[in-house]
Amino acid sequence: MKKVSQQLIAFYTAQIVLALVIVVLFELDMLPTGIMADDKQTDFLLTATMEIVSLGAAFLGLRLFKFEVVSKSLVEQKEKAMWKWGMTRLLILEAPMVINTLLYYIFMNTTFGYLAIILLLCLPFVYPSLNRCLAETTAEA
Repeated sequence: MKKVSQQLIAFYTAQIVLALVIVVLFELDMLPTGIMADDKQTDFLLTATMEIVSLGAAFLGLRLFKFEVVSKSLVEQKEKAMWKWGMTRLLILEAPMVINTLLYYIFMNTTFGYLAIILLLCLPFVYPSLNRCLAETTAEA
């Protein structure tokens, strides 16, 4: 289980670092900001889409291990299921976070920034420490 936990922590950290690299590149003017700020229709459609995706991801990412199918799989298959569902949970939360970070700088629309922050605030609750991995793969009485 230690190896699975380390892999999940590596992925968890890599996605946060990726978002930070995006921020640094745009803030240091290495990449142009607001290149699609004038395209209001695309901005509106992506804003509406990412609001739904991000809020759904926050809910699903935080509740994923409570679903009966997932929790049963975690107890029965332990490490294999922990890697599969742990990676799924991290992708559900971190992929929209990285996308929102990128869209914030492309459109310079603060909504994307706030959505990325909401997802970032969810991440400490799913940190894949060894103790958490072990606790989530044991049956609750």
